[in-house]
Amino acid sequence: MFAVEIKNLVKDYGNIRALKGISFNIEEGEIFGLIGPNGAGKTTTLRIIATLLSPTEGYVKVFGYDVRREGDRVREIISYLPEEAGAYKNLTGLDYIRFMASLYAKDEKDTKEFVERALDIADLGGRIGSKISTYSKGMVRKLLLARALMTFPKLAILDEPTSGLDVINSIEIRKLIRDFTKKGVTVLLSSHNMLEVEFLSDRIALIDKGEILEIGKPEELKERYNARNIEEVFMGVVK
Repeated sequence: MFAVEIKNLVKDYGNIRALKGISFNIEEGEIFGLIGPNGAGKTTTLRIIATLLSPTEGYVKVFGYDVRREGDRVREIISYLPEEAGAYKNLTGLDYIRFMASLYAKDEKDTKEFVERALDIADLGGRIGSKISTYSKGMVRKLLLARALMTFPKLAILDEPTSGLDVINSIEIRKLIRDFTKKGVTVLLSSHNMLEVEFLSDRIALIDKGEILEIGKPEELKERYNARNIEEVFMGVVK
């Protein structure tokens, strides 16, 4: 069974076809990167997998569950971090984590476990007790990533996970994501930063204008296009 199975996926917004029959699979336990320019269809794809949008045609299955017919089951096993996600600014970081943990936990034991894991992921030190309104963009991003991973989802959908982070924090987050996959979490990663996706991903799909142009391991794609990095691969594909 695939972690994610997408077949002939089409999404129309009125007269605009955002996805033009894309197909790809994600293996359980891998980091799969979806990269492309603005307007390529990345976010639409992620939102359909996360059950926030319905497909126009085709199907998407997450660990065997159809996102259209079994959305409730899908939402139980995934976590989604959108690029534009925000947090409640009047809460402290700790209160936010406790509140979000209470929404996902089945009992007090789960709540405590989620909170402890989130605090470790966020790694905000004493600032965890400060209001989120006083946080930098990078601090908010770390808090939101902690929220996304604290439940140990079967599938983590991460859109621009290091947005707003400096180099040091970005490296820490990349290591954290890699460590979580070693513990059994499957990750679907999307970013404008192609080099970051290349560094993290086991396999990559290149998407542009609603179509999948290439899929493969980073090293295979670079060899196929005689490229030094995935940015050069992408430029070679879209010519």
